[in-house]
Formats: sequence, structure tokens, C-alpha cells
Amino acid sequence: MPDAWLHIVGIGEDGMDGLAPATRAVLEAAEVIIGGDRHHRLSDSVTAERLAWPHPFDALIDTLRAMRGRRVVVLATGDPLWFSVGARIGRSIPPGDVVYHPQLSAFQLAAARMGWSLADVETLTVHGRPVEQMIAFIQPDQRLLILTTGADTPGQIARFLSERGFGASPMTVLANMGGPEERRFDGTAESWDHVVPAFNTLAVDCVAAPDAALMPRVPGLADDLFQHDGTMTKQEIRAVTVAKLMPMRGALLWDIGTGCGSVAVEWMRAAHYARAIGIEPRADRRAMAAANALALGAPRLELIDGEAPAALQGLAAPDAIFVGGGLSREVFAAAWDALKPLGRLVANSVTLESEATLLALYKAHGGQLAKLSVARAEPVGGLTGWRPAMPVTQWSLVKR
Repeated sequence: MPDAWLHIVGIGEDGMDGLAPATRAVLEAAEVIIGGDRHHRLSDSVTAERLAWPHPFDALIDTLRAMRGRRVVVLATGDPLWFSVGARIGRSIPPGDVVYHPQLSAFQLAAARMGWSLADVETLTVHGRPVEQMIAFIQPDQRLLILTTGADTPGQIARFLSERGFGASPMTVLANMGGPEERRFDGTAESWDHVVPAFNTLAVDCVAAPDAALMPRVPGLADDLFQHDGTMTKQEIRAVTVAKLMPMRGALLWDIGTGCGSVAVEWMRAAHYARAIGIEPRADRRAMAAANALALGAPRLELIDGEAPAALQGLAAPDAIFVGGGLSREVFAAAWDALKPLGRLVANSVTLESEATLLALYKAHGGQLAKLSVARAEPVGGLTGWRPAMPVTQWSLVKR
């Protein structure tokens, strides 16, 4: 790319010695080098103007744009496009202006150290993000490689594992991989007590005890995994509801009348980086939703105090909308207008009055109308019988 002026260079613990000759030449010819203290230390043999990461970090893009026309290098760790700064830059700087120079990533190095096939491993980052988001990936026989956010992170993750019945899971912290000070710490979640360097990668081999909590990422978590006051979308109905909402990577859900947040939490767990906004007027239910989101691996659930349709104004346009209660023609009109093309809307009803509203909307807009009935086996004296739950009328449609 002859017109490129910005180079994003991945650098490892072996510093300049680990760079390909062409990449080393780019770095040595730079007029300006931007990076963290560690990056500058690994390349201190190069003479150039040195800049630290700006504060706030989002100011980096304006800093880079102001340097257009100069020879600029941004240093990153490993692969700049794998949970790193390169992705953020690539969303804002034209692709013809940028050249990426990847180095071995921490994930590749860690997989090699562990002898794990990278294709069979879940790669995660909690660096600068809520550590709780890894909880959604705690599953039997799952191997995890996690970029951590500091020296305390492995201990936090060990606690999450132990609390959910995965205390026997082997854990390995790998620090300074590829450099002369590389270190390794091995243990299990239930007995983890290592003091580790702040910059590290964590490998976890999830081992479930017989009584471990099973929390797959497909919808339909057990009701008793949620804090609730009895008013919630129950397990079987929730599984159907989330399936109709069709969670997708990075997609945004509006959960109108979110209650304890069960649908929003399941939506966020079901797809990488799925987002949700819960609209709920009751403070006690918002508190339950926040607690459920934290405990079940969806810590970025956003909760809003308000009622639709007024509370919908100014929100980011959604890819899907769930209405668990309070549906009216006015709420539908506001929600439908905001929904993106190919967006999915699902509304559930248990009362005759709201069912009448669903029927009228179905006749006007089409979609699918279904009656969902669930019965669970319960003791009847010394025998067993079916205990039916209230039937749910569900209307679903796709915006085309």
C-alpha cells in the first residue's frame, strides 16, 4: 500500500529481534511512535518522537488524524487485530491509509505452551472489561484462553469457577511469553493462591463436579438460576422467546418491561457481544435484573428506569425487541418505528385484554401468532400429576 502512512505493528516480549526484517524497517523509519510504556521499552533502540496512549483512549483517533502525512507507527502487543487497538483504528481510519504488521498473539503462544488446538479453544478478553462476562463460558470440558485485566483477575475467575461447581478446573497463568522473563503458574480454581504479574494470559480447562451448575449458552436456563419475584418469563417460554428473537453477534435487544431480566440475560449469553437495554419502572426488579446479569455473565446489561413508549425515545436503534408486558398500540408503534430492517419483534401475553391487543396487531401486521402451554409434573398426594402454567399467547414478526 504505497499511500499508507499509518502502520500498526505487533511486538512481542522479544522486542525488535522478533520482528520480520520488513516490519523492523518500518519501525526504524518512523517519525512518530505511539504505544504504552512496555511497547516503548521493547523498541527503545529506535530514535523517533514518542507518544503515550492518550487519555481518554478514544482521543487516539483524533491524534492519529492530525498526523496524516507523517510516518506514524502504533505499537500493539501481538496481533493488533485480535482484541487489540488495531480493530478500533480500523473502524475510523480508511483502510487504504493503514498497514497491519501482526506478531504472534498471546492466544497463539498460550495454546502452544498448553499444547491445545487453538481451533478448539474459546478465546476471551476481560482486559479493561467486566471480568464477569467470562461466566457465560464456564461449561463442562470447555477450554478457555483469557486475556486478563490485572494480577487479581485469575483469583476472581477461580472464585467464579468454584462457586459454580468447577473448582477442580486446572488453571495456568502465563506471563511475559516469548521473552527472557517468561513465567508459568499452575494450580486449580479451588486452591488458587498464586501471586502473578499484572500482564498475563490465563488458561482454564473447565472440569465440572457432579453437582456443577449447567449453564449452556442456548436459551432455557433453569428458573432457579435467576433472582425473581415470581413474575418472570419461565424457562420453556423463555427458550421459545429468545429463539424467536434470534440473537446475533453484536446485536442490540430492547427488553420492554424487563422484570428480572431473564430474557435480556439469555439474549446476551447466546451470541458474542450481544447487547441489551432493559426498560423497567420498578426499582426492585431493576435490582434483580442487575444481580442476574452479573451472576450469569451478562454484566453489560443496561437498565433504564421508565415505561414505554416514553422511555424508548433517544435509545440506539434495536435489532430485536421483546415486550413482556404492557403492550399497547402506542408501544408497538414506537417500537416498530425504531426497529431496524430485518429486526425481530416478539410480544408475550397472559391476559385476555393483552391477547386482544395482540390479535388486532396480528391482523393488521401479520407475523405468527401462537398459544404456548406448559405443564410440569408435581406430586399429587403420593402420586404425580401435571400442574399447568398459565398459557402464553405469543406474537412474533420480522420487519421487512
